[in-house]
Amino acid sequence: MSSFGNWIGVCKTRFLRVLLVQANRREGQFFAVCVEQHRVSGAKEADVLKAAQMMAEHRPGTFIWCMGGTQHTIGNNNTRAYCIFQLALGNMGVSGGGTNIFRGHDNVQGATDLGVLSHTLPGYYGLSEGAWKHWSKVWDLDYDWIKNRFDQNSYEKVGDKNVGPMHTKGIPVSRWIDGVLEDKDDIDQNDTIKAMVLWGHAPNSQTRGPEMKAAMEKLELMVVVDPYPSVSAVMNDRQDGLYLLPASTQFETYGSLSSSNRSMQWRHKIIDPLFESKPDHVIMHKFATKLGFADQLFKHIKVDGEEPLIEDITREFNSGMWTIGYTGQTPERMKLQSENLHTFNKTTLKAEGGPCDGEFYGLPWPCWGTPEMKHPGTPLLYDTSKSVAEGGLTFRARFGVEHDGENLLAEGSFSADSDIEDGYPEFTGEMLKKLGWWNELTAAEKTAAEGKNWKTDLSGGIQRVAIKHGCAPFGNAKARAVVWQFPDPVPIHREALYTNRRDLVEKYPTYEDRKSFYRLPTRYGSIQKQDFSQEFPLIMTSGRLVEYEGGGEETRSNPWLAELQQDMFIEINPGDANDAGVKHEEQVWVDGPEGGSIKVMAFVTPRVERGVVFMPFHFGGHYQGKDLLENYPEGTAPYVRGESCNTVFTYGYDSVTAMQETKVSLCRIRAV
Repeated sequence: MSSFGNWIGVCKTRFLRVLLVQANRREGQFFAVCVEQHRVSGAKEADVLKAAQMMAEHRPGTFIWCMGGTQHTIGNNNTRAYCIFQLALGNMGVSGGGTNIFRGHDNVQGATDLGVLSHTLPGYYGLSEGAWKHWSKVWDLDYDWIKNRFDQNSYEKVGDKNVGPMHTKGIPVSRWIDGVLEDKDDIDQNDTIKAMVLWGHAPNSQTRGPEMKAAMEKLELMVVVDPYPSVSAVMNDRQDGLYLLPASTQFETYGSLSSSNRSMQWRHKIIDPLFESKPDHVIMHKFATKLGFADQLFKHIKVDGEEPLIEDITREFNSGMWTIGYTGQTPERMKLQSENLHTFNKTTLKAEGGPCDGEFYGLPWPCWGTPEMKHPGTPLLYDTSKSVAEGGLTFRARFGVEHDGENLLAEGSFSADSDIEDGYPEFTGEMLKKLGWWNELTAAEKTAAEGKNWKTDLSGGIQRVAIKHGCAPFGNAKARAVVWQFPDPVPIHREALYTNRRDLVEKYPTYEDRKSFYRLPTRYGSIQKQDFSQEFPLIMTSGRLVEYEGGGEETRSNPWLAELQQDMFIEINPGDANDAGVKHEEQVWVDGPEGGSIKVMAFVTPRVERGVVFMPFHFGGHYQGKDLLENYPEGTAPYVRGESCNTVFTYGYDSVTAMQETKVSLCRIRAV
């Protein structure tokens, strides 16, 4: 126990020159913690100790999760705890370390980076006036023209200031049904949602199925854009106002994608679009033309007939996304890497000779500065052993320089070859002047950088000069373990809204209900205070299968994959199955506490604990016992159809991100 005891004592790493962990080194104290976590989570004390020892004694080690970490009301607490854990072990900024979320698609990272979210512009610039003005300049559009496209009334306040919808978080996809069904007087916008365009969206991967069906039927207009008719197209009983637009698959188009490791690749078209399907960017151009803003949207993007040039789209985001270093990965550089894949070392991902010599494959962001700088990309975040010019990095100084009297900048920690051998704030034009580096800018760069900072200077001059002196453009700070703006500044456990552990609710209560969260009233405590466990005693969770992906419409339409997994099922422990009078491979009803019921096959297995059931979320095409085959356009129904587990999954949203809670609810099972 000695090495583990030392680990949980005072942890000082090169990143955190602060006390991260204060714990009694006696085994009894640690086991007291293990006993409590066993009481709360069910994980055995010995297993937790073994995992902690393995991580402590075999470094570096990485921390990997998928949706099981995020899809909770406290998902943000979970993921922050993983990061703090890795910081304490010194596993950040090293090869084989870090915290890594596995994605379900090859371009989820890229979609997020491009701002396909309700609360930010591309590159995580947010929605401030400065952010809008920055992008207006990138797009070469008049700021007032953009501003006047928004409702000019205010429905929310920040402090004492009224703030309009242009600057407030919109309704996220996880809550669109509430944007339709809530009373408009309870929503922080001028009206409820009247129309939805569900573009590449699997509704069966979203909770609260019966309410979703009601929301679909209340809409005035609903458009589904997908290669296959998704569950959106068939689960509602609409007779009009529903349009299906066939989209091409990834093999029928081209362009860049960003993977979970922040690397970008150029994807080449394999075949032309089949049937009447069209690539996403063509559909977008047709929409913009019909709605009257194509001239603005494609102002500096060449359009060949109805198809915008993706290379120009890429160059446009290159010219604006300075925050995360999306500026150096031009179409030409990505194509060159694709053509010279054989020159990259498969372990280091670094090109050895050839036209890409010294570059990291995918030019992982941040790939700083202009393309002419030829930054190689950043293969590991926060690796101070390299210079910034060679792919090294510090922690970002994003949250000011002090808080509550504590210095937030790094102390005695800096990247290799840095001219500033200590912490420093993010770079601005004024900072360059104070450092005596201003005259290293060209005349054109000086004009562009005046009054700007590293993320709003469109010339890239501030970034170029900072990196020339070995500095990270976004500053050099301590890692932030305490997020004072969040509901829980330090990660803590809170019980799920639907829990059968009533003994834990008093010690680990959820949040109070919120009047406005992403424009919507959001319930927490008012649900948790109700005891559903007598009628719905089983803990219900969900997850993925190897055979299918996402909502499953495409993969369940593949005969080879469909053959491998032909039935929607629920995994039930033998003890629970016997209590319910259910046998293996029999049909059972699964009832949820919000009124949804689904009929699925029983998979009786000891691999789930007694009291816990598991269902995959890839199925659709059945709804509460009914096969929806007749609702599909002729010839488009998947080979395999089944109930969506999310018909019975319930209300619950992360306190920061509004991510749905799909990893824990309650249910009961009964024989058909």
